[in-house]
Amino acid sequence: MADAAVNDTRTAQPAQRVLIAADKFKGSLTAVQVAERLTAGLRSVVPGLEIESLPVADGGDGTVDAAVAAGFERREVQVAGPLGQAVTAAFALRGDTAVVEMAEASGLQRLPAGVFAPLTASTYGSGELLRAALDTGARTIVFGVGGSATTDGGAGMLSALGARFLDAQGKPVTPGGGGLAALARADLSGLDPRLSSIELVLASDVDNPLTGPRGASAVYGPQKGASPDDVAALDAALAYFAKVLEEAIGPRAAQCAASPGAGAAGGVGYGALLLGARFRPGIEVMLDVLGFAPALERASLVITGEGSLDEQTLHGKAAAGVAAAVRAAGKEVVAVCGRLALPPEAVARAGIRQAYPLTDVEPDMATCIAYAGPLLERVAERIARDHLG
Repeated sequence: MADAAVNDTRTAQPAQRVLIAADKFKGSLTAVQVAERLTAGLRSVVPGLEIESLPVADGGDGTVDAAVAAGFERREVQVAGPLGQAVTAAFALRGDTAVVEMAEASGLQRLPAGVFAPLTASTYGSGELLRAALDTGARTIVFGVGGSATTDGGAGMLSALGARFLDAQGKPVTPGGGGLAALARADLSGLDPRLSSIELVLASDVDNPLTGPRGASAVYGPQKGASPDDVAALDAALAYFAKVLEEAIGPRAAQCAASPGAGAAGGVGYGALLLGARFRPGIEVMLDVLGFAPALERASLVITGEGSLDEQTLHGKAAAGVAAAVRAAGKEVVAVCGRLALPPEAVARAGIRQAYPLTDVEPDMATCIAYAGPLLERVAERIARDHLG
């Protein structure tokens, strides 16, 4: 009997534990809903399976929701939307760390359906969100940028924090990137003094400079409704904005304009860098903030994913960031997605053992978007059979 007991101990396997660390499926499911559907599908095949959910984001829209799901407190405040209208925006707080998502105030989703305002949309509300985070006593602010409706170089945000941007008559320039063409003088002396005593982290999945062919206007302006003429006007206005700021504060203004991340979210990254922000890839920042490392340590399999696995995924998106961290820890990760637009070798290079697109279950893309939840459960059943048998 004693020998049998010893044998039992030697053959016992550690309990399997799955970590779900997926981003949203944009237009279909939030990151929290993705985790819920995957959990349901996995447990339909392996009842009682230990599952830990840690919804992730890369700094763009959904970042606050991911932080709240990880235990941060949701705070709401009235701020100006991109067109100046009052909106209720949220940020997340835990201890003295705040997570601020600029899209909550200045994102495309804050515009009326079908309406774009590439020349006039402002980041003023994002500055109000940062100020609200400062009011809580936050000592570290993670500023997630992406999904913006704006191309104003962060001028609106800086104005909300105390900066002044004046025309030749000494009046404030009109909101938006278009208004910067009339700028005559910049004054940053009135910036909120609390900004100098905090750690501000610029979290973004893009590393573009402020201007030029890879700049905020040229690369992202068309997504915000900018015509070719608008793109040229905005790029010139942003370059002029940086020049006037250089006259006001010296060469640091030009250095910030050329720095990685300055062109993020219509140039709001530039404004953040002027405030002394440290640029880091959004997914890396969020994994740190959300407590990914200890969750990974507990896991035997990780499932990540996002709506589309494509070339963009490989350049700083959430799924690639999760996969890199899992691979570095010597563990296995698979990915779910709505659409797979990467060849198998690219998926493997990203450290992903296998990708499971919804289109393998339902080839019609419109149906995948409409019924993403049930289809994701079916995909999770396949993952359970393939990897948890």
